[in-house]
Amino acid sequence: MTRVAMTGANGFLGWHTKLALRAQEVRSESFAVGKDFDAATASAAISGTARAIHIAGVNRGDESEVRDSNIEFARQFAEALRRAAEPPPIVTYANSTQSTNGSVYGEAKLRAGAIVAEAAAAVGAEFHDVVLPNLFGEHGRPFYNAVTATFCHLLAQGELPAVDSDKELTLLHAQNAADLLTGQTPASAEVRESVSGLLSRLKTISDTYAEGEIPDIADPFQRDLFNTYRSYTVDSLMPIRLTRHADARGSFFEILRSHGGAGQSSFSTTAPGISRGDHFHRRKIERFTVLSGDATISLRRLFTDRVYDFVVDGAHPGAVDMPTGWSHKITNTGTDTLYTSFWTNDLFDPQNPDTIAEVV
Repeated sequence: MTRVAMTGANGFLGWHTKLALRAQEVRSESFAVGKDFDAATASAAISGTARAIHIAGVNRGDESEVRDSNIEFARQFAEALRRAAEPPPIVTYANSTQSTNGSVYGEAKLRAGAIVAEAAAAVGAEFHDVVLPNLFGEHGRPFYNAVTATFCHLLAQGELPAVDSDKELTLLHAQNAADLLTGQTPASAEVRESVSGLLSRLKTISDTYAEGEIPDIADPFQRDLFNTYRSYTVDSLMPIRLTRHADARGSFFEILRSHGGAGQSSFSTTAPGISRGDHFHRRKIERFTVLSGDATISLRRLFTDRVYDFVVDGAHPGAVDMPTGWSHKITNTGTDTLYTSFWTNDLFDPQNPDTIAEVV
């Protein structure tokens, strides 16, 4: 299996990059920088890989910490690269648009990039300087990674965020950034939006989803914002309870209301004791709704061990939306055939299915 080495694997962008590599069936090798750096371990992780990616950095803290940490991390990465018995042919650096704004963080990113570039040249590797704008995406850390994460967190908690400085942002979804870092072509480009405009979009998404409905996600940026927001609601909004109407004729309930964008519906029967799924999606939105029978829908965020189990049945219908970056499956836990409806936001493309095998 192809291997890629990386720093910062436990951070926000690192998680998204590991997810992208998993979808490419590439094994990620991570190693620590900072106080836990070990040159022998790091150089062994890099040696023989197809690419080494330096992501680790510090963008919050006092000026000396931000400056010194970013430069130290780059020097440690450079040392590991030089010591590798078989250096990779490509070295990628996760840079920032702030590297030219004259700030302490920007200057540190600029100097760190120069250190990595010099080490890449020393080992004969091709150097990719990937300059990234404001990133957003699933599982960003509120009050730290980006304003999008803070807005999503607060809205999911039922609070209305305030706009302190209404400036224009250049936004890029973290999966698109991960594609750039791993040498792939992103599915969509950067988007410019004001802070107030971003909050308005997210407020509409939050209000619509609170009713169990899918907002207008025809635009890829809106889809990415919706997927980002959904990552903050796994505990609070699922399963989505549906209203069941029953009389002597039988029963009726609505499965889904979508406010815009493509969609595809399907239906399955599942024998008792059988599971379907054990895969994840990077961008696709998928809803499971049990029509008849008893089931458990299980979810696990990739690179973690905790499994969320949602018990659902046709007599008390509930829908569960699959978070992007989470492996999921549905298991028939009853004694009768399980009838399930599936809805996705895009038409199935066998050339780009966005369905990656991963056991829950």
